[in-house]
Amino acid sequence: MKYLFTGLILICGLSVSHAQRDTLHLSLDQTVLLAQSDAPDVQITQTAFSNDYWRYKSYLANYRPFISLNATLPNLNRSIEAITLPDGTDDFIPRSLMRNQFNLSVSQGIALTGGEIFARTGMQRIDVFATDGKDGYVTYLSTPISIGFSQPLFGFNQLRWDRIIEPMSYEESQRQYSEGMEDVAFNAANLFFQVLIAQLNYEAAQRDKANADTLYAISKGRFDVGRIAEVELLQIELNVMRADADLGQSKLAKQTSTENLRNFLGITQGVEFNLETPDDIPNFIVDAAQALDYAQRFRSDVIQLDRRLEEAKREVAQAKAQRGFSADIFASFGLSQTGASISEAYTDPLDQELFVVGLTVPIADWGKSQAVMEIARSNEELTRLQVTQDRVSFEQEILVKVQQFDQVRNQVQLASRTYEVAQKRLDITRQRYRIGNILVTDLNLAIQEEASARRAYVSALQSFWLAYYDLRRITLFDFATGKPLARSAEGSLR
Repeated sequence: MKYLFTGLILICGLSVSHAQRDTLHLSLDQTVLLAQSDAPDVQITQTAFSNDYWRYKSYLANYRPFISLNATLPNLNRSIEAITLPDGTDDFIPRSLMRNQFNLSVSQGIALTGGEIFARTGMQRIDVFATDGKDGYVTYLSTPISIGFSQPLFGFNQLRWDRIIEPMSYEESQRQYSEGMEDVAFNAANLFFQVLIAQLNYEAAQRDKANADTLYAISKGRFDVGRIAEVELLQIELNVMRADADLGQSKLAKQTSTENLRNFLGITQGVEFNLETPDDIPNFIVDAAQALDYAQRFRSDVIQLDRRLEEAKREVAQAKAQRGFSADIFASFGLSQTGASISEAYTDPLDQELFVVGLTVPIADWGKSQAVMEIARSNEELTRLQVTQDRVSFEQEILVKVQQFDQVRNQVQLASRTYEVAQKRLDITRQRYRIGNILVTDLNLAIQEEASARRAYVSALQSFWLAYYDLRRITLFDFATGKPLARSAEGSLR
C-alpha cells in the first residue's frame, strides 16, 4: 500500500513544465506521508527493527525443544596403531574397520531452574574387516531411549533473566520504530519549510526586483526633469543593486534546500517543488497531563528505563552466582544392547544409568569475587539514581513541549495579522511614492517592514508545525486527529 501511495503522489503531483525539471506540487501532509512511505531514513528504521525482530525470534527459540540429528556415515579406519595389550604392553597392530553411527536427540531448556532435560535415541555399527587370516564381523550397539537432565545449582540462570529482559527489549524496539517514523515526519516538515521559506524569499526577491526596476525608471524620469535630487536617485539605484544581490542569494538558497528535500524523500530524478503554505492551523487543545499519559503509554523511554533497572539487577545476580559454592548435577537413564544384527541389538535391552555431581568451591581469590560483587551493586545503585532522574527529565520535557506549543500557536495568529498590515502599508506607500507624495526613505522603511513581517509570519508557521510534529513524536499521539501513532512494526518487515 505504501508503494501505491507513493506512486499516486508522484503521478498526481508531477506536472510537466517547459524547463528541464518536472514540478512536484505538495502540501505539508503529502510531504510527510511521502517521506514515511519509502524515504531512505525509513529504510534505516525498518532495517534496525528487523535486526531486533530476529534477535527476539532467536530468544524465543531458546524456550522451545531443540531437535538435532548427528551422524557419522562412514568412519573408515585402515591403519597401524599402538594398542595396549591385555598384559599391559603396547604393540603396533594393523586395524581395518568402519564405524557408522547416528543419534537423534531432543533437548529443552527449563527457564525456572536454568537446567535442561533431554531424550536421545541412536544406533552404532562396527564393521571389522578380515585381515591376516582373521574373519571379519559386524556388531551393533543400540540405544533405544535415553532420558536425563543437567542442572546447575546456585548458578546464574540466564534463561530466567532473558525471559524478563528480552520481551522488554522487543517492545522497546517496536516503540522505537514508531518513534523513528515520527522522526522522519519531523525532519520532513523541517525540510519542507526550508524549501517553502526559500521559495517565498525567492518570489519576494523577484517582486522586489521588479518593483525596484519600476521605481528606478520613475525616479530617473523625475530626476531628468529636476523633481528629485541626485542623492535620492542614487538611493533608488542602490535599492536595485541590493534587489539583484538578494535575488541571486535567494535563488541559490532555493536550489540548495530543494536538493536537500529531494534527497531526503529518496527522489532520484531532478524535480522542482511547488509547496503549499500550510496556513490552515488545526484547532485543538493539548492537556499537559493527557500528553504525559500518552507518552508514558507509547514511548520507548519508559520501557527503556525499566529495562536498565532489570539489567542492573541481572549483573548483581550474575556476580553473586560466580562468587561462591556451585554444583552441577547430571543424571541419565536409558536402555542399550549389542548384537550381531539389528534385531539382536534391540532384543532384551539392558538399562544404563549415569549420575554425576560436580562441585566448585572457591578457597582463596584474594577478594576478587567480593570486588566484582560490590561493583555490580554500585552500578545497580547508580543506574537506579540515573533512572529516577531520567524519569523526572522525561516528564519535564513533555510539560515544556506542551507549554511551548501553546505559545507558538498564539505567535502564528499575531504574526499573520502583522503581515497583513505590513502588506497593506507597503501597497499604499508604493502608490504614494509613485505620485510623489512621500520620500524614498519612507518607501524603504515600508519595504523592510513588509519583508520582516513576512519572514516573521513564515517563521511562526514553521515553529508551529515543527512544534506540532515534535509533540507527535514525543507522545506518539496525534492530537489533531485524536489517534495514537503507534505502528505495527512487524508489518514493515519485507
